[in-house]
Amino acid sequence: MFTMTGAVTGGPQVGYTTPVFNMVLDNRPDVRSTQSAITSLGGTMTGVTTHTINAAFTCTVRRPSVWKNLGMALLNGVTAQYSKVPYNEQVIIVRKAAQVALGQWWTNEWRLACKIYAGSETYDAPNVRAGASFLAGFLWQNSSGFGQSLVDGIQA
Repeated sequence: MFTMTGAVTGGPQVGYTTPVFNMVLDNRPDVRSTQSAITSLGGTMTGVTTHTINAAFTCTVRRPSVWKNLGMALLNGVTAQYSKVPYNEQVIIVRKAAQVALGQWWTNEWRLACKIYAGSETYDAPNVRAGASFLAGFLWQNSSGFGQSLVDGIQA
């Protein structure tokens, strides 16, 4: 379950002081997605714009069109090992427009795809949650460096 309305405290970035992004529900781009638009900001983020028709700032969460389960996997009769285990992929997409030149807006896109093999969510839920927990913490801990590397190209 994702919270798609209200405030999101942003990760640290160079030049930002306590970044806060306020979301409201937006129209769904398709039946398997939920989308929010960022309509106001808090903290100090000089030069950052909120969502407009011309300059998008949205967050979309998309689930699989059909949930797959372990019963769809192929079991090798000789080795008794599963092969071709299906997976469910959930995707989070952030779209944020930026100018490439004065008055010329292009929409940048960040995608996070979570590929979870069918059965692991039931048989080993603690380890699925641990992966999600680490990912969130890793991105939070490295927010400033990640943002800076998108600007200067240095990934040290």
